[in-house]
This record gives sequence, structure tokens and C-alpha cells, in this order.
Amino acid sequence: MAESNTVRDDKAAASSLSGRGVDFLLNRHRFKPAEALPWILAIAVYFFLPDRLTFGSQVLIMVLFALSLDLILGYAGIVTLGHAAFFGLGAYTVGLLVIRAGWNEPISSLFAAAAVAALAGFVSGWVLLRYRGFTLLMLTLATAVLLMELGNLRSDITGGYDGLPGMVIAPLFGVFEYDLYGKTNYLYTLAVLFVVFMIVRRIVYSPFGEALTGIRENVRRMHAIGAPVHRHLVVAYTIAAAIAGVAGALNAQTNAYVTLGVFEFERSAAVMVILILGGTGRLYGAFVGAVIYMVLEDDLAKWSPEFWQFGVGLLLVVTVLFARRGLLGLFEDIGRYISKKRAS
Repeated sequence: MAESNTVRDDKAAASSLSGRGVDFLLNRHRFKPAEALPWILAIAVYFFLPDRLTFGSQVLIMVLFALSLDLILGYAGIVTLGHAAFFGLGAYTVGLLVIRAGWNEPISSLFAAAAVAALAGFVSGWVLLRYRGFTLLMLTLATAVLLMELGNLRSDITGGYDGLPGMVIAPLFGVFEYDLYGKTNYLYTLAVLFVVFMIVRRIVYSPFGEALTGIRENVRRMHAIGAPVHRHLVVAYTIAAAIAGVAGALNAQTNAYVTLGVFEFERSAAVMVILILGGTGRLYGAFVGAVIYMVLEDDLAKWSPEFWQFGVGLLLVVTVLFARRGLLGLFEDIGRYISKKRAS
């Protein structure tokens, strides 16, 4: 009888802990007022900076690209230097559909790009994610390089380093033309970013997202409790690849051309720098990092086309030394400090 009571007590305790865990996830999933700020600012740009909307579209695309990397780096702990491979596959999916197949409808092209990138992410992830650390880093980098060289080898299809210029994208929903000032492109990109962000937010605050965090923190312990670690990683990698493919597709559609430069290492490195600046594993770190990086790059390149990377590098060094959790983490620490001062 005493043993059965102990079992019942253990079950009740487990049930209580499980209930508290569910409540914790639900509370984390609730929107906070501050989360509306990035979207309000993005809409304000449309009205108050109409001559900068083309550049704004590129910033939003980089936010989306950084968000895809954050899902695997910030939450699952997968370090990669070849994430541009999926960005490039998405871009070339759109380019080949338009130039080679004559299919220029934008929305369906996004889904096609996501599907192609997701398939590549699943196949490569199933193999590569059996490795970790430096080995995985080099294998992901090699994957992007091989894809770029394959594209150059089949220049009859990809256009080689000349790419696929002169793409003509059909009006959005058959109604909204792509104007010279980039208004349609900006709103289109912002809408896609919002939808994808909501999906990613739902993922990271779900039990699956908690499992990814557990893998990042202690993969051995997750193996020990019987979690399907490899399967979780492959699923996350596939989703991140699909999102990166969507970012690449948007880049091709807004620029109306695509070249093999979409596979270059510099793109993978840039999105890594963006996450380090903004803060990994924070969702909105992608927003902060992308805006700062893109604005800094644009302004410094105008001031000094040859040495603009020095300014970005200096900011990166300062961030790594004094803001280990990124600039968003630094802002949070400052906010807590001010709140404590006011309370005392």
C-alpha cells in the first residue's frame, strides 16, 4: 500500500511539473507590447522614407535570412558556414522558373523555392548533422562551395557568373505592379517576413523548440533521456533551409536577377555577423543585427568603398568583448539596470 501511494505521489508530482511546464510555454508564447515595436518601425519606414524602400526591402530580406540561421544556430546549436547554399537555391529556383520555364507568378515561386531548399536541407542535413563542431563547419562550407562550382560548370543552365538577368516578375496577385520606388516589393517582403516570423515564433516556443534548446545546452543528456536528437536536428535544419530559400527567392524577385554570388562565403559570413551583433537565440536579434549591419555597411561604403569592412569588424569586436549576448542582450541588461534603479 505504501508503495502504491508513493507511485501515485510521483505521478501527481510529474503531472504538476508537466502542467507548470505547459503554463510556462503558454506564458512565453504570449505577445508582449514591446514586440510590436519592430513592425511599427517597419511600417513607419514605408510612409516616412519612401525613397529608401528598395534598400528597406534588402534589409527585410536579410532579417528573414538571419531568422532562418537563428533557428538552427541560436536554438539548436548547429554552427554552419554554408547557409548561403539554401539562399542560393531559393534564388535560382525563381530565376530558372522565370527564364527557363516562363513561370513568373511570385507567390507560387516562393513555395517552389522553399520546397527545393527544404529538400536540399533534408538530404544534406541527414548526412551532415551526424557530425558536430569543426567537422560540421567545414562540411557545410564545402556544400555551398560545391553548389557554386556546379552552377558554374552548368553555365548553360545557370548562366554561370553572368547569372540570369532580365527577369520579369508578374504583378503581385495579378494586380499590384512593381513600381520604380519599390513600394510593392517592400510591402510584399514585409508581409512574407511577418508570416514566416509568426511560424518561427510558434516553433521556438513549442515543446519542439524546447527540445532544440535542450540539444543545444546538453546533447548528451538529451540522448540519455531518449530524445530523437538527430531527427530533431534534421527537422530544424530542413525548416531553416526552407526559410533561407524563401529569403533567396525574395532577393531574386526584388532585384530581378540572380548570379552565382548568392552562394558565396561572404553571404554566409555576413548573416553570421548579423546574428552575433543582434544576439542569437532571441528572434528579434535578427532584426537588430540586420538593421545595424545593413545601415552601417551602406553608410560606410559610401564614405570609404575600400575600407568599410573595418568599421563593421570593429563593431563586431566590441560586441564580442562587451556584449556577449549581442546588442539586444545589452539593451535588455540596460533596461533591467534602469528598472532596478527606479525600484530602489
